[in-house]
Amino acid sequence: MKYKNGGQVSDSVGLLISILVRFPEVGTINLEQNDQLLKFTFLLSDAKVEFSKYHQCLADSITLFNELEGRTCRVCNLCFHEDEGIVTLELRRDVETVTQNEIKLVIDLLRQQFGEALVTDQGEEIPEEELQMQDEIIKHMLENIKRSNVDKNVIAVREDGRVLVFNK
Repeated sequence: MKYKNGGQVSDSVGLLISILVRFPEVGTINLEQNDQLLKFTFLLSDAKVEFSKYHQCLADSITLFNELEGRTCRVCNLCFHEDEGIVTLELRRDVETVTQNEIKLVIDLLRQQFGEALVTDQGEEIPEEELQMQDEIIKHMLENIKRSNVDKNVIAVREDGRVLVFNK
């Protein structure tokens, strides 16, 4: 990936962009240098959804997935907030153990549990080949970040069908 001016995009920035392109359900994603964490934010449009009853199921699913893969998570926190009819779900995961397959699992579980209440970016349909390419990019960049550590705090957000990335 390259910036418009021709400069190279760092793996951390590229990872956030690829995750938002690949998974339209992710509202924002933060990469935190000090704690070496990824923070995923999802939005639910129906405040009547009782997230509390799904909270333990989602947490148990993530834990079980990682146990089956032979990993122990350093950080796996789920929290939710309701404000003015919108529920915000935050998932914090350590960079060392999170995988692309785990991200896919979380998204699939959220789709199943919340359906239409899960806010997604309704952009153009992405061809299957592009999705597979994004999966490979995410996998590669996650591996690079695990080897070299996160070098800065970065946040990526969606706005009007675009992905915007900022240093924090």
